[in-house]
Amino acid sequence: MSEDESKATRSVRLAMKMIGTHIIKTAETVQDAKVDEMIDQILHAKKIFVMGAGRSGLVGRAFAMRLMHLDLPVFVVGETVTPAIEDGDVLITISGSGETKSVVELAMVGKQCGAKLISIVSNPSSSLAKVSDIVVEVKGRSKAEKIDYLERQVRGEHYTLAPLGTLFETTSLVFLDGVISELMKVTKRDETYLRLRHTSLE
Repeated sequence: MSEDESKATRSVRLAMKMIGTHIIKTAETVQDAKVDEMIDQILHAKKIFVMGAGRSGLVGRAFAMRLMHLDLPVFVVGETVTPAIEDGDVLITISGSGETKSVVELAMVGKQCGAKLISIVSNPSSSLAKVSDIVVEVKGRSKAEKIDYLERQVRGEHYTLAPLGTLFETTSLVFLDGVISELMKVTKRDETYLRLRHTSLE
């Protein structure tokens, strides 16, 4: 391995370890009551809608896929086959800032139609959080991200290894996979069951 390749590998490993450490720390801060409420709402919903913008939207799609594998009535907002949202439904939104205009506006529409709103955000004081019935805080960037780049390097705060919303998005994905794990236990549906629901058109 060349010197340049060795440096690249070290950088990749450092980023992976930093992201992994962040996930572990965040796991300890997730509030029990919020998780319990979220799971209860999912299990009793007539229909489940999942929404997010950009990479948060991709996280939402991954979560929706697993809910489908569990044979739960789930839809991704924006798809052509997504039905109308109504009373008795649940809308799950994923937004680090909680201020993404399209997400906030559609969340308000969902609430006006009678759906319960569950939001996964890193900012519990955001516009999205304020209108939500259940808010799950998943920590993303720290205030250190606002510090000048050179100052961060001196301090040893290498958050640039996880740019933009990476920490929130990756941690949200792992959190939602944890929710799926609990739903599997509650519904008594194992991996074999999920595999039977997996697409055969690929």
